[in-house]
Amino acid sequence: MALTREEREQFLAEPHVAAIAVDAGEGRAPLTVPIWYQYTPGGDVWIMTGLDSRKNRLIGAAGRFSLMVDRIDPTVRYVSVEGPVVGTAPATVEQLRELASRYLPADKAEGYVAAAWKDHGEQVVLRMRPEHWVSSDLGSV
Repeated sequence: MALTREEREQFLAEPHVAAIAVDAGEGRAPLTVPIWYQYTPGGDVWIMTGLDSRKNRLIGAAGRFSLMVDRIDPTVRYVSVEGPVVGTAPATVEQLRELASRYLPADKAEGYVAAAWKDHGEQVVLRMRPEHWVSSDLGSV
């Protein structure tokens, strides 16, 4: 059964690890890799990636990307969202902290932030405006 707008936005707002997909060019399947993201219902989705990463180059060329999140417990549920990139800006340590705090236990987040900020190179935040949604809750199986 398809989710309502409120259900799909709330589900996307939960801290699931997403699979991002972006056109990888002629003769290649889409690049599809796991990624952390942030979303507030009614707003834009944002991700952080390396400025010089393949992801960033492909998203820049395509101008859009998709995210898919799912779970299997307590029901099989997924949301897929696709849309245009509406903003790109250098990442801040505060944004990295926000993402890390969303996914990591409180006692691990600061250590991760310090190491990532030092070791991952220059990062960029990409904002996507949700344009197309696909969602379902298949119930418990």
